[in-house]
Amino acid sequence: MSSIGVVGAGYVGLTTAACLAHLGHDVVCGDLDAEKVRRLTKGESPILEEGLDDLIVEGLRSGRLRFVVGATAASTGAEFVFLCVATPQGADGRADLGAIDAAAREVAPVLIPGAVVVNKSTVPVGSTERVDRVLREGGAVADVGVASNPEFLREGTAVRDFLHPSRVVVGAEDAAVGVRVSELYRGVHAPVLVTDPASAEMVKYASNAFLATKISFVNAIANLCEAVNADVREVVLGMGYDPRIGFEFLHPGPGWGGSCFPKDTAALLNTADDADYDFALLRGAITSNQAQRERMVAKVRDACSGTLAGARVAVWGLTFKANTDDLRDSPAVAIATSLVEAGATVRAYDPAAGEAAGEIAGLEIAADPYDACADADALVVLTEWDQFRWLDFERVAASMRRAEVVDTRNLLDPAAMRRLGFGYRGVGR
Repeated sequence: MSSIGVVGAGYVGLTTAACLAHLGHDVVCGDLDAEKVRRLTKGESPILEEGLDDLIVEGLRSGRLRFVVGATAASTGAEFVFLCVATPQGADGRADLGAIDAAAREVAPVLIPGAVVVNKSTVPVGSTERVDRVLREGGAVADVGVASNPEFLREGTAVRDFLHPSRVVVGAEDAAVGVRVSELYRGVHAPVLVTDPASAEMVKYASNAFLATKISFVNAIANLCEAVNADVREVVLGMGYDPRIGFEFLHPGPGWGGSCFPKDTAALLNTADDADYDFALLRGAITSNQAQRERMVAKVRDACSGTLAGARVAVWGLTFKANTDDLRDSPAVAIATSLVEAGATVRAYDPAAGEAAGEIAGLEIAADPYDACADADALVVLTEWDQFRWLDFERVAASMRRAEVVDTRNLLDPAAMRRLGFGYRGVGR
């Protein structure tokens, strides 16, 4: 087994560190946040991710997982160093690689001969070469290798995605380096693709762009279903049985968001622009996604008798999807904020958003789903938390000023809601 340093203890870094330790490697995970490191050392995970808490505790007890402050402490003596730092979208839509550069400069002087630095963060084409250059400028020894190993982790299922992936992709100029990185996944049963760095980097962006486009497409189909009185559930069922299409990501809703799709599609568009290629298809998917959010606001306006000014709106769900506490680029937050801007009083409840929800400008935060609905003119379901299906809807209706529901996730049963006296609006239904 190998000694591994992981730089960054966010969603990707923490999952990577805990899972590699579970596979039997000796892992040291470093982060700049000393308080986060202190909590992790006690076995407390700072993020909501199924199975991650157990793996952290397992790694600590076995001695295969440690947490330290800083990239230097994590990388000293490591055979492999995984860079798992943030690459946020910049003002121009490009990925900001400042944290990648800083991490590479910091680890360069402490890398041992033969070490491999692995880009795990989502980075644009050419980033492996960039990291190699920064390492050389920072004083790394001559035989240090650099590889790209993009992550395909979905929030809420990240542990399962790491240990049971659909594929493992490694890109390196030196095939031997790529093979060494791929061997870290021994015990993981999945196809392994060892390729060049540019192709590996493109795989991640191309995959996310395709999935985002698929969601935009099914949202457009749902909107057309409303116009022609078809039921998108039946349409998707008929499409999904075609093995060339499948059921994954054929779920109409308020639009895609989160920490990956928005910034990755923007970054890929910039890559296309740099290559003088007009990626009109992807540009259209992004435009359609924004229009979908606006369409959800219009549905709420209709439910409130045509005006949001002075209306009271209950919101269920703020995270960008269920089973995570992540609010980054959440369509739920964007729609709730738009309702406030249109003059509505919005009272929201989310089971996992925590204190971060209280920082969203203009929103009132409810103690529970029923509290959110008190005297509301409309209820809007914005995140597909399963617990919302099983609430006492007679109680909900009795507490509302007007029993209207806008179900942007098609989570509820329209017939059951209408029997209880609700006016129901879904997506494509």
